[in-house]
Amino acid sequence: MKISFSPEDEVFRREVADWLKENLRGEFEQLRFRGGPGDEHRYPEERKQWEQHMAQAGWLCVGWPQDYGGRGLSINQQVIFNEEYARAGGPGHMGHIGEGLAGPTIIAFGTEEQKQRFLPGIVNGTEYWCQGYSEPNAGSDLANVKTRAVLNAEQGRWEIHGQKVWTSLAHEADWCFVIARTEPGSQGHKGLSFLLVPMDQMGVTVQPIEQLTGTSEFNEVFFDQAVTDAANIIGKPGDGWKIAMALLGFERGVSTLGQQMQFKNELDDIIRVAKTNGAAEDPAIRQRIADAWIGLRIMRYNALRMLSGEQDGALRQEAMIYKLHWATWHAELGKLAMDVLGPEAELLDKSPYELTRLQSLFLFTRSDTIYGGSNEIQKNIIAERALGMPKEPKITR
Repeated sequence: MKISFSPEDEVFRREVADWLKENLRGEFEQLRFRGGPGDEHRYPEERKQWEQHMAQAGWLCVGWPQDYGGRGLSINQQVIFNEEYARAGGPGHMGHIGEGLAGPTIIAFGTEEQKQRFLPGIVNGTEYWCQGYSEPNAGSDLANVKTRAVLNAEQGRWEIHGQKVWTSLAHEADWCFVIARTEPGSQGHKGLSFLLVPMDQMGVTVQPIEQLTGTSEFNEVFFDQAVTDAANIIGKPGDGWKIAMALLGFERGVSTLGQQMQFKNELDDIIRVAKTNGAAEDPAIRQRIADAWIGLRIMRYNALRMLSGEQDGALRQEAMIYKLHWATWHAELGKLAMDVLGPEAELLDKSPYELTRLQSLFLFTRSDTIYGGSNEIQKNIIAERALGMPKEPKITR
């Protein structure tokens, strides 16, 4: 595991930091530190313009191969870029699902025609993606999906019926990668396929879900005779589970270091408030702040350990513990924020949802231990896949 960077890497770090300092100002100044957890609704169009500005300078998809529009940066340099981006207050990426999930999956498993069709829009910041995994009865249990797709060979397209839920940024997305059951009568992991579906069509309905924060980052998506070209399948019919699992491996890649820098920004805000209002004089609060700092360092070292292996989407043992660790840590950070604020935590400047950043942080972190695989499911994955323990008994009726 590498926990330090070479002199050449540090030169690159200064290049990234200088570019961000020079460009995150003027019309983009208002975007600094915006668009994070509980703040995703802020400045969506301006953030898209920022990403297109980044793309023109070659700062989107920096880890992608140069053949597909990226910079082909080393793992170390990708880590540095994500850290410096978060340190500078770079806004939340509107295109992170395309850049971090759809794109790497298409690069790894797609045909050359699919790469030529879909990758340029991601790397240019002009096409946005969402993830069609969870369903009302298949949240953390992805193998229970009921959305179905039928190939109409005469018309050369897939017809899709079903419902997805908790679909982040579906209201902003041009495309959705959808896990659907394409083999009638199949169950569990079998008979699933990975389809790329256009969102702008009559058969797709997006319905926002209002969160505790008063915002609607998440959505329900209904597919009622939605269609996509027969060629818009990644891999072969039935490969959906394999590709879906590989995508989750990409999710726990270099962007995790950027996520941790955002966490550090939040912790720094909490420490600043604690020093200002006197909460830092409480020994119990000081200990909790210290514990949060220690947990964040552990998170960093485990992420560096994850990144020391091949970046092929495989979920190694150290990657399997990551979601459980950060989700639990972040939820505790939200509680710490409220306890540091004291009585102010319960006051709003205006109704109904004029929340401060720390109030939004607390409310949003209530969901961290649920979405992306609940803590209970994460523990099962660790036990069964990492430790080789017996599978959880299934209740049959």
